[in-house]
Amino acid sequence: MNRESAKQDFSHKSTNEEIRSRFDKDVERFSNLDTGQKSTIDAPVSLELITGAAKAVNPEATDLLDIGCGAGNYTLKMLSRIPDLNCSLVDLSLPMLRRAEERIRPNTGGRIETFYGDIRDARFSDGQFDIVLAGAVMHHLRDDSDWESVFEKVYRILKPGGSFWISDLVAHDSGKIHTFFWKEYGRYLEQIGGADYRQNVFEYIEKEDSPRSVTYQMELLRKTGFGEVEILHKNGCFAAFGAIK
Repeated sequence: MNRESAKQDFSHKSTNEEIRSRFDKDVERFSNLDTGQKSTIDAPVSLELITGAAKAVNPEATDLLDIGCGAGNYTLKMLSRIPDLNCSLVDLSLPMLRRAEERIRPNTGGRIETFYGDIRDARFSDGQFDIVLAGAVMHHLRDDSDWESVFEKVYRILKPGGSFWISDLVAHDSGKIHTFFWKEYGRYLEQIGGADYRQNVFEYIEKEDSPRSVTYQMELLRKTGFGEVEILHKNGCFAAFGAIK
């Protein structure tokens, strides 16, 4: 999971249908606003920082896009900071999308629009959004063209001055550093759920995920055209960061 990942064969990785199937069965785990996902280090911290940064940059925001919205945690936290946003929700899982809309609707006087499918297929207008959030979703992108097309789309659909915030599993450019943090992450997983839990998490990451490093993503954000990039938090294999158009 370093820069050489751009040359890897991703054919063994989960398809969208396989990812959708797993998440369709996992709605309850993604519906806890206070704890987030326990397999994600510092999930509640990243949730606070991402939404806090978004408000700091765009306090007068009216339009929000939540990519891979899951059960709606990021949008709900954003609405606690900026009320009555118009919320556009994208997710591969229809049960997730329905739960997100169910939880969000009582918390905003703004419009709610849902897109059932892949962000790469979603159609939005240029300059439509003030804020775009992507919580634990970008690691499902595969080769460089995937990453570039999604980052370019986000840049295009943001208003001037709008911001894009990511919280995600990340790789490391140095193989030795990646191995070190992966071992640390294994210890963390074992502490909270035991050896079987650690193995289960590692197996679905190997099957489903293809994360890139923070460095790769920050460089890509700049290449895409974002004027300012910021790292908000990093702990081991997880990071929160973003950019301003």
